[in-house]
Amino acid sequence: MASAGEAEISGVPGAGVSAVCAGQVGHAGSPDAGEGAVSTREGQAGAGRGEADARRLAWVYLSRVVEGPCAALSALIESVGVCEAARAVREHELPDALRGPTAARRGSDSAAADLACITAMGGRVITPDDDEWPSWRMLALSQLDAERDRDAAVPLVLWARGTLSLQQASERAVAVVGSRCSTGYGNQVAGEMSADLASRGWTIVSGAAFGIDAAAHRAALAVGGPTVAVLACGIDRPYPAQHERLLAAIAETGLVLSEYPPGVGAQKHRFLARNRLIATLGDGVVVVEAGLRSGARNTVKWARRLGRPAMAVPGPVTSAASVGCHRMLRESETVLVTRAEDVIDEVGPLRMPGGDPMRPDAADQLRGAEADVYAALPAIGSRLPRALADQTGLDLATVRAVLPGLELRGLVGCDSEGWFRVTSRAAT
Repeated sequence: MASAGEAEISGVPGAGVSAVCAGQVGHAGSPDAGEGAVSTREGQAGAGRGEADARRLAWVYLSRVVEGPCAALSALIESVGVCEAARAVREHELPDALRGPTAARRGSDSAAADLACITAMGGRVITPDDDEWPSWRMLALSQLDAERDRDAAVPLVLWARGTLSLQQASERAVAVVGSRCSTGYGNQVAGEMSADLASRGWTIVSGAAFGIDAAAHRAALAVGGPTVAVLACGIDRPYPAQHERLLAAIAETGLVLSEYPPGVGAQKHRFLARNRLIATLGDGVVVVEAGLRSGARNTVKWARRLGRPAMAVPGPVTSAASVGCHRMLRESETVLVTRAEDVIDEVGPLRMPGGDPMRPDAADQLRGAEADVYAALPAIGSRLPRALADQTGLDLATVRAVLPGLELRGLVGCDSEGWFRVTSRAAT
């Protein structure tokens, strides 16, 4: 039986989170009557909506509880599902690793209020269940070792304001970052490079800070290109405050993002965690001007760990604003770039390390969700992710995360009809 805690999280009167997530919402109707069949279908549709609502509330509740990346909570969700994880957090049935991170806010459920707040400001919350969740981008982040860095975790949700689809905006994207105390040279280079990339259809991702970040965003906006600002605070709190109009302009045609719920203020550790998302959402990271202790170097660190190209623009050897760039270039942490063409050459098209393609028997080495998804693909024809989720019993977010990995292994491909086995398609 569902507990009271589950009912509170679900937001569905009379139904606990576990029941709603399982689609176990009762409905009336007699199997012998036509109206009974209609009622059954309506009940099933209502159960589906109830399950989706319960899952969304559970995601939002957990996002508020930890306020930022939490690898242990992500692991729990992966293991038992988001609704059961929310119940466990509320009832304090947790492993030791999660007791501390959840203690302060687990008893306060503001999920419904948070959703109302974000809706009122014209925003939305993006969860791993949503079509625009960038599963492909998050795949590399999910495979990092959280013991090496506590921020090495996929965000639970992303709070968003703007017209762009996150999945579409991140399909071809470059992160441009650099010094807050930029020079005229840095602003010019960042602006010209960002404008050139944006005019060619590349999304410019940055952090909306003073200096290089702002120059990159403004350049993309000036040419009518897409740009995404990733904040280290709630999206209801423009940061810096002087960039309120810039962030509003970005939201009109692009996207303002944060993993932090409404009302959360900017703090130093949140900027460092935010940098991993900037690196994750781009095909590569470009640094234009960085001092010796610049935070841009932290973004480069994340890019390298994620396997993304890291690039730096050189500056005058006499400029303190470029000391960090020169050091990263000298120590081979970054590749030298001076124009948009250099950046495109590094980040696209996607180039994999050399080596022989996987042998046809590589499918025999698959395990877990990868094996289940591959086995569900037909020998002939294609399947959409939702159909694969229904067939395998896996959640849709997992299926979407697994498919790109299988594609990189050379086992599957996709076209307008869906995903297919490469060997079977080649044979036809």
